[in-house]
Order: sequence, then C-alpha cells, then structure tokens
Amino acid sequence: MSEAMPEAQLEAKSEAESQAESGAVSPGAGAPEPGTVRPGGRTARVRTAVLRAAGDVLAEHGFAHLDLADVARRAGVGKTTVYRRWGSATALVADLLCDMAEQSLPRVDTGSALGDLRANAELVRRTLADERQGALFRAVIAAGACDARTASALRRFYEVRVAEWEPCVTAAVARGEFPEGTDAGAVVRAVSAPLYYGLLTTGAAPDPADADRAARAAAAAAAAGVYVPSG
Repeated sequence: MSEAMPEAQLEAKSEAESQAESGAVSPGAGAPEPGTVRPGGRTARVRTAVLRAAGDVLAEHGFAHLDLADVARRAGVGKTTVYRRWGSATALVADLLCDMAEQSLPRVDTGSALGDLRANAELVRRTLADERQGALFRAVIAAGACDARTASALRRFYEVRVAEWEPCVTAAVARGEFPEGTDAGAVVRAVSAPLYYGLLTTGAAPDPADADRAARAAAAAAAAGVYVPSG
C-alpha cells in the first residue's frame, strides 16, 4: 500500500474502522457473509488491496495455491486482518466474485437485438482474452467444480451479469424482433456459452469472429422462437 504503516498498527486500525464503519464481526454465528457489507475509508482500501491480491494469485497459480497469508503479504496488510475478515480461501473468492460483478461494465443499448447481443459477446470476449482476467476465470470455474461455496458464488456472479443484459432482450421483444415469451436470460446465456466453452476446452481465448458468430447464432435462434418455453 502507498501509506507505509507497521503491520500491527494497520491491523488495529483496520479492525477498529471495520467495526465502526460496517459493523463487521469475526467469523462465526451471526457474522455477515464476506462481501455483503460495504465498508468505507481505510477498511475499503484494505478490502480493495486484498481482493486485487487474491485475483493475482488466482490468475498466476490457480485456486489450489490461494493462501490467505500470501494474499495478505501481497496486499501489504497483516494476515490477522485477512483471516479475521474472510476466514477462508473460499470466502475470499466469494467476495472477489461479488466485487467483480459490481465492477463489470454496464450493458450497451444499440437499438437492435443483434447489435446489443454483439456488444455483450464482445465484452465477454475481451474479458476472456485478457491475460489476467481469462486466467482468473479459468481458476474460479475450476474451483467451482469441486467446491460448493465457490460454485454458489460463481452462480451469483453470473446471475448478476445475466440480469444486467436481460433488458436488451426484453426491448427486442417489444420491438417485435423476438417473439413474445422469449426467455431473456436464456438468450443472454446463449451468447456467452460458446465463448466460455471454447476457452475451457481448447485453452484458446475467443477472437472477434467467435464473438460475432455467438451473437448471430443466439439472435437467429431467439428470432425463430427457440427460447420461448413450450407449454
């Protein structure tokens, strides 16, 4: 961190401000889930530094090597602060995903269904093609396959992102581009699904052509009524 402070002092100050600003308590009965409290002041800066460090470790070494003491060292904070606030690697990943969802770029309104879905596909493509972000997502997805809490946090992350883009589909239905009853969430997921699948099965990041193809396929399927639930 830019402000040099002895570790013990930083931990004590972080603890005091954490209680005063957010009411956070040590892990246990009645404690808020990591990421559900929005701290301010130095507590917020500590959280930002820790989450950034956690993301770096995930991108560089994967979930198996996510160690709270190492994260604390990278973030420049006391390990007691990290253990007290998050308690486990899975809780830290859950908070990281919550923060990532909040920091993600908002949806784009181009005025057409295909334009909107292309914008969504390109945003996903750029994220997965980014050296750090692509590696981070691969690590978290791999962790979610064997850890229930990480899987739950990952689902919440995508619920937030899908919900952000659902109004694009709703607007397309209102314009008559997609039929009434189209499942907006299913259309949004259909855009990103082939991009993630390609990354996970080939190891290669999607390119602009992949993003365009995914958007066009989802738009064509939606226009044909594929995403209108039967019955």
